[in-house]
Amino acid sequence: MDKILYLSQFDLMSSLEEADLVEMDSMTSITSFPRQITIQTPDTFKEGFYFIKRGKVRIYTLSPEGKQFTVDILSEGNVFGELNGISLGTRDLYVETIDICDICLMDRSRFEQFLIDHPAFMMRMMNVLSVRIKRMSELTQTLALGNLHDKIMHNLCRLAEQVGWTEKEGYCLIQCTITHQEIAWMAGASRESVTAAMKELSQTGRIRTAFKSAALHPNEIKTYRKMTSPQ
Repeated sequence: MDKILYLSQFDLMSSLEEADLVEMDSMTSITSFPRQITIQTPDTFKEGFYFIKRGKVRIYTLSPEGKQFTVDILSEGNVFGELNGISLGTRDLYVETIDICDICLMDRSRFEQFLIDHPAFMMRMMNVLSVRIKRMSELTQTLALGNLHDKIMHNLCRLAEQVGWTEKEGYCLIQCTITHQEIAWMAGASRESVTAAMKELSQTGRIRTAFKSAALHPNEIKTYRKMTSPQ
């Protein structure tokens, strides 16, 4: 496996020259994981920055009653973890693969000096962190104030922006499989109530659904972008 090629494809790495990528390669290990495997729990957390080269992971938490709530779904090029005091907010959460994943781990002992030597890379890291914090703030407000329809639409739009979408019959088809149970985890609701709400959203034309897929009306994406764009 050509790790240099893998690293060069991360958006986060675009500020690095080839020589820097070679150095980065020397302090990076890549591990492949099968789908639907828990790769971190709050009890098994280990310090490190993890870069997702291939696949998607689900970040979730559990209520005292054991109810799952999906905090985020991260796709290729995203980062999670904590290292040398820089945290992306996943220490106390569960991380589960959705697809087959290739994940790169940074060596802790050498990463701090690398950040000092590459200020542009550090700034991009801080941007990733600020975007993550912004998304979490938006999600918290939606969960606190929105009704179930609002929660579903917010999470579907957020997912579409993260993993991408393609136009299909006038709608924006989210480019990943998604079940009603996974949407329920994202909305913090039961699968049965989400299924009923999605039927209503489909009847009003805001979404279209099929087996393990969802498509959004373009106006929903426009509204979401307007609401979440920097002021």
